[in-house]
Amino acid sequence: MTDYRFIKVTPLTPTIGATISGVDLSQPLGDEVFSEVRQAWFKHLVLFFRDQAISNQQHIAFGESFGALHIHPAAPYLDNNPALMKIHADETSSRNNGEDWHTDVSADEQPPMASILRITRTPLQGGDTLWSNMYAAFDALSPTMQALLMPLEAEHAADYSGFYGEHPPQRQSPSAIHPVIRLHPETKLPALYVNKGFTKRICGLTNIESKEVLSMLFDHIKNPNFQCRFQWQRDSMALWDNRCTQHMAVWDYFPETRSGVRVTIKGERPIAAR
Repeated sequence: MTDYRFIKVTPLTPTIGATISGVDLSQPLGDEVFSEVRQAWFKHLVLFFRDQAISNQQHIAFGESFGALHIHPAAPYLDNNPALMKIHADETSSRNNGEDWHTDVSADEQPPMASILRITRTPLQGGDTLWSNMYAAFDALSPTMQALLMPLEAEHAADYSGFYGEHPPQRQSPSAIHPVIRLHPETKLPALYVNKGFTKRICGLTNIESKEVLSMLFDHIKNPNFQCRFQWQRDSMALWDNRCTQHMAVWDYFPETRSGVRVTIKGERPIAAR
């Protein structure tokens, strides 16, 4: 049991996710409040804040309290600022942001540490997002499978050609080699670090072996025992740790509209847990 003096933390599940109250993100957080938010974040992996009617600049300020901001390779943005990633789907959309399980931009050599999403418009029904705990996903593997995966690396790549319509990319589509099991730099815990959105192959395995192992792992992370599900309301915000979670945005609201803005924080190059 963790005691908090300045914030109230209500877990969504015992495994992942918690709502935070007693925090106004339109104002700078004092050192003690911010320390408790970070403590809760490391424990619950994804935090949810309700009723945060903040400006884009206040959203940026909250992101910068965690570190320098990450710029998405290709996504459209708001206010002429590429740090403000536009999230939008409506009746004209052919796809939804994040509709497959993934961790954000893992194809970068230094993938994002964290993402902060604020939803400003919700559909009448649906539009939830799910998160999955990659510590739990690793722990649930057999010791034999853990030992097999621990020394392995995988190629992550993204091709954004036409992915966001006519919007010109900020930079070329990235690719990188990362450990299959990464060590979280703060908690020092091992986490599974392959995802359907970006991981293309496991290095050192044959094509058939790589395909079969990745297929098994992609199915494994879908286990509902690792997950929480969040129902968005207008001005809800989510802060998640890309180093130890994956998420999926459910597109069950077509042709209605869901809109928001995401600020992302730079991360470090993943380090193997071995």
